[in-house]
Amino acid sequence: MYHFLKTVGRICRCCLLALPLAVLVSDGKLQTATDLRAEAALASRSGGPLILLFSRQDCPYCQAIRRDYLRPLASNLRYRDQVVVRQINQDSDAPITDFRGQRSTHARFAAAEKIRLEPVVAFYGPDGKQLTDPIIGMRLPDFYQSYLEQAIEKSVPALKRR
Repeated sequence: MYHFLKTVGRICRCCLLALPLAVLVSDGKLQTATDLRAEAALASRSGGPLILLFSRQDCPYCQAIRRDYLRPLASNLRYRDQVVVRQINQDSDAPITDFRGQRSTHARFAAAEKIRLEPVVAFYGPDGKQLTDPIIGMRLPDFYQSYLEQAIEKSVPALKRR
């Protein structure tokens, strides 16, 4: 029994040491949007916006925004129960249901929203209208977290007015 417990202890220590490495090599993927109307309604019931990252697969700035800002935001105690964060892949023909309940694709939805650059982080209410100005591009990394927080703080009262 002693050897069994000693072996289990070693395995647990190895797992704990490997955990930070697993976090470092994570590609920072976000959940892909599938039904914007339902996802925006879920966010609205929680009192916050639906946050959409318009991204392309070959965009290094998009990867940085996902990994360094939006993934942590989605798990932040202050925001995780208030916002819903999803990704729109501008270079994908994956199916999506838009805010009107109509079938579309990620690429067509991004084009309809006139998204031409990336990354773009936009904040939506359940009616499909943007609640505040989107964050376009990477901007200054040192201030990006505050850009996100300010946009969320502007979105909440705009959502309540609707």
